[in-house]
Amino acid sequence: MIYGNVHNYTSRKLQMRKKQGKIREKHKQLQEDEKKSMGHLYFVRHGQTIWNVEGKICGATDIALTELGHEQAIATGKKILEEHIYADEILYSPLMRAADTAKHISEVTGIPARVEQRLKEQNFGRWESTPRNGAEFQVAKQSFVCSYEGGESMLRLAQRIYNLLDEIKAQSGEKTYILVAHNGIARVVRSYFTDMTNEEFAGYGVKNCEVVRYDF
Repeated sequence: MIYGNVHNYTSRKLQMRKKQGKIREKHKQLQEDEKKSMGHLYFVRHGQTIWNVEGKICGATDIALTELGHEQAIATGKKILEEHIYADEILYSPLMRAADTAKHISEVTGIPARVEQRLKEQNFGRWESTPRNGAEFQVAKQSFVCSYEGGESMLRLAQRIYNLLDEIKAQSGEKTYILVAHNGIARVVRSYFTDMTNEEFAGYGVKNCEVVRYDF
C-alpha cells in the first residue's frame, strides 16, 4: 500500500514536471515568435569629419573622417560587441565618411557590410559647404519640396529612405540591419517611426557614431 502511494506520488510529480517543461518550452517559443514579429534596426551616424569640425554642411560632398572620426568608429564597433547588439548585416552610404565608419565597425564586430546607394546623404545644393547653423539654411530645411537649386528635396529623400525601410521591415522577422549613414538620413529614419512637426524634423540630429535602435 505504501509502495503504491509512493509510486502514484512519483508518477504525478513526473507528470507535473513534464507539464511544466512543456509550458516553459511554449513560453520560450512565444518569446521567440514575439521577437521575430517585433523586428528592429540600428542606425549609426558616421564619425567626425573635417567639415563637422569646421561647422560646414557636408551633404553629398565626399568629406573624409578626421583621426578622431576613425577612433569613434572603432570605439562604436567595440560598444556593439560589449552591449551584445546583434545584427546580420551592415548597410552603409557610399560616401567615404560613412563607408569608412561602417568598415571599421565591420572589422571589429565581424558583421558583414555592403554599400546601399539609397543611404547617401541629401544633396543640399547651394547650401553645400556653407555654415551648418546659418539662419537661412535653418529655414530652408523646413521647405520639403525645394531642391536647394540643384540639390535634392526632402520629399525625394524621404521617398528613397522610406522605400528602403519598407524593404527592411518586410525582412525584419528574419534579418536585423545596422544602417551607417548621415544626419540628414537620421531625420528621415526618425520620421518613419515617430510623428514629428516640421520644426522637430528640421532640428533633429544625432551625434557622430551614436547608435540608435528603432523597433518596427
